[in-house]
Amino acid sequence: MSLHLYDTSVRTVREFVPVEPGRASIYLCGATVQAPPHIGHIRSGVNFDVLRRWMTRSGYEVNFCRNVTDIDDKIIRVAATEEVPWFVIAERNQRAFTWAYEVLGCLPPTVEPRATGHVPEMIELMERLIAAGHAYAADGDVYFDVMSYADQYGSLSNQKLENMRAAGDTEADCKRDSRDFALWKGEKPGEPTWPTPWGRGRPGWHLECSAMATKYLGSTFDIHGGGVDLIFPHHENELTQSQAAGDGFARYWMHNGMLKIGAEKMSKSLGNSLLIPEVIKKVRPVELRYYLAAPHYRSPIEYSEEALFEAATAYQRIEGFVTRAAEVIHDVDAHAPLPQAFSDALDDDLATSQALAVVHEVVREGNVALAQGNKEQVARLLAETQNMLDVLGLDPRSEQWRSSSRDTGMRATVDALVTVALEQRQAARARKDFAAADSIRDQLADAGIHVEDTPQGPRWELSR
Repeated sequence: MSLHLYDTSVRTVREFVPVEPGRASIYLCGATVQAPPHIGHIRSGVNFDVLRRWMTRSGYEVNFCRNVTDIDDKIIRVAATEEVPWFVIAERNQRAFTWAYEVLGCLPPTVEPRATGHVPEMIELMERLIAAGHAYAADGDVYFDVMSYADQYGSLSNQKLENMRAAGDTEADCKRDSRDFALWKGEKPGEPTWPTPWGRGRPGWHLECSAMATKYLGSTFDIHGGGVDLIFPHHENELTQSQAAGDGFARYWMHNGMLKIGAEKMSKSLGNSLLIPEVIKKVRPVELRYYLAAPHYRSPIEYSEEALFEAATAYQRIEGFVTRAAEVIHDVDAHAPLPQAFSDALDDDLATSQALAVVHEVVREGNVALAQGNKEQVARLLAETQNMLDVLGLDPRSEQWRSSSRDTGMRATVDALVTVALEQRQAARARKDFAAADSIRDQLADAGIHVEDTPQGPRWELSR
């Protein structure tokens, strides 16, 4: 089975056929950096990181572009409230996003352009649209003329033009049609500006993504991704202005579902955000990644701490097998074939929930093989498990999770102290002083150290 993906533009799953054989180009709408990220933001990063990893494993050379919107109305408002320059807000929060992507194991993008670094490309795109009769300048602003492209506008979001409300991106009354959207916003007191042929001003939100996507991926590229909340107006406007200018733009549109608390979408405006530093106090980063990656990317996630902890427990079952098996098998075949059911699941519109079901089934078989002492079987199943987890960015033996799950220096100190206690416990057991041995184990448990006796000797981990 070849890779098939759900394409929002045609509202069905279809085979992925890249523009250029053997290469895949992906543009992901990244952060608008007016505030630090909550787990809803990073879900998109994790979902598309899994897609990228799977494409790479499938033999594609992937060019992955994830943008940063570092200037817009929200950033300007936050800067005014804090009485600092707009770029202070943008820089501070972009660093928070970068940290969050990294802490959850997302590979760095091939390129991560900022909107403010691509004003020349935006000017060029506006000039093309004006020359083609699809845009116009008015009172220092530049607008896209929706009626000039009326037959196509609304195709991505499956809406009819007559049912659309007025665009809410400016309060100007100089538009030809209330549904026309801003490509460029004219100069206002206290706002940052850049020079253009139509006067100083700053970019409209939709324009910047079209300019950056085509600069780094070409006039026609493979996949444009983002949250389902971006379909309209953002992605609709991107597609419209790009194709009106003569670009093929994205051939596939992929959208991940929202993360909600109660019945509401998680967003900054609702005030119900769960920031990454707070959540990883409750579970480890790799467990949070598992939680975000496990549901199908198009499904909404209803957040609850109970579900978060259930995901952490599920990951720990996988981790436990890998840890125990690695004590027996030291060299793992990184090129071992993946189970067919796992590959089929990811080829079927990135069905991670089904793929993880395969992982858990292999882990169950692995635990049986460990209990039976079947080293050959353990070696095969460990290789399958780690290779599947590598695709999902969840391999507990990867450098990412070995180095980030706990502070290395503190872990070494704790390890030395626990080793002394376990040696004392073993000595007590050797002289059949089981009360003393049990007392040591209970004291370790009270200190948050879980001890497991294995055929290879006692092993420990921090309780979760």
